[in-house]
Amino acid sequence: MRMHNPAHPGIVLREYLGDLTVTAAAARLKVTRAALSRILNGSAGISADMALRLQDALGTTAEMWLNMQGQHDLWQASRKRRPRVVPFPVPARA
Repeated sequence: MRMHNPAHPGIVLREYLGDLTVTAAAARLKVTRAALSRILNGSAGISADMALRLQDALGTTAEMWLNMQGQHDLWQASRKRRPRVVPFPVPARA
C-alpha cells in the first residue's frame, strides 16, 4: 500500500491557531517564538513535550500530534534512498 504525502503537523497547527499570532501562541505554550515558528514552517517536528502542551492548550490529544508527526516522518524516510538490509533469520519454533 502506498502512503500519500501526509501534511507536516505544523500546517495543521496553523489552522488550529487561526488568527492567533505566533508570539501570542508561543507565550501560551511557554515556548520561544523561534521554536514554534520552526514547527509551523515545517523545519522542526513536534516532540512528545510539545504534543502534551498542544493537548493542554487546544483540547486535542497528544497522540494525535505524535501520530501526525510519525506519519510525516515515515513518509519522508520512505522517499529517501536506503541501503539494502538483510533480513534476520526467523527462529525455529519449538
